Amino acid sequence: MNNRYLGLIAALIATSIFGFNHTIAKELMPEFISPTALLYARVLGAAILFWTISLFFPNEVIKKEDRIRLVLCAMFGMSINMITSLLGLSLSTPINSAIITTTSPIIIFVISIILIKEKISNQKYFGVLIGFIGTLSLILFNNKVAHNAPNIKLGNIILFANSISYGLYFVLVKPLTEKYSMITLMKWLFLLSIIINAPISLTEFSNVQWNKFVPSAIFNLTYVIICTTFLVYLLNIFALKNLKATTVGIFMYFQPIIAIIYAVYKGSDSLSLLDIISVILVFIGVYMVSRKPIKQ
Repeated sequence: MNNRYLGLIAALIATSIFGFNHTIAKELMPEFISPTALLYARVLGAAILFWTISLFFPNEVIKKEDRIRLVLCAMFGMSINMITSLLGLSLSTPINSAIITTTSPIIIFVISIILIKEKISNQKYFGVLIGFIGTLSLILFNNKVAHNAPNIKLGNIILFANSISYGLYFVLVKPLTEKYSMITLMKWLFLLSIIINAPISLTEFSNVQWNKFVPSAIFNLTYVIICTTFLVYLLNIFALKNLKATTVGIFMYFQPIIAIIYAVYKGSDSLSLLDIISVILVFIGVYMVSRKPIKQ
């Protein structure tokens, strides 16, 4: 099997892991662990894993002129991004989380336009508009009621803030990926995130009653730390080395599909007409933003 096929498999596994994570992480909160405590478990576990694996790679020194950017990346990518993702998920539903997360390419595109001041084609303009309509309809008109989702509308707003934070992180970290290996970046970003997240997470993390974790909760926590927070980065690195970035990006379309099927199968969420309309609008928006403009 050549590297292209292995890259396709890696990308599919990575997006599948994210798809399952919406339900798996939801099952942990708040019965076994709070969102902020789970955040700290993720960054602490990922930091240990990345620093361990970095022992088998060449050591790189982060230049002084890149250190402030590195701190900002850790703040938006491993602090604000993760806490809004987990807090929003704890208040909303797995399906809503999956749909809103899919807007990330649109957010990244908008932020890039603002910072780079690139001209926007009509096709991409309508893509952004349609994608945002899908997301806003999910936030404003969602009347779904679920026993494990205490405030769905607020949760959806927080999840949208998560997409914005991830967009900022992606734009900020992109120049660093051209200068340093991903292993070097990840080990320092997660180490910084341990320090940045300590004021909001350390107390709750130290108060977690680990003895109350049942086997299924232990499995879910292990999945969130090893698979969602660590393994996905490695799979995406391999995929990006063997495939075009646009090819890897296409696999994001599979994430809400997997998330919806798994959430419904597990009985942790139900699919409404608004969910279907919203995900279709978001898919169309992401497609129009990602696709090259048609030449006249």
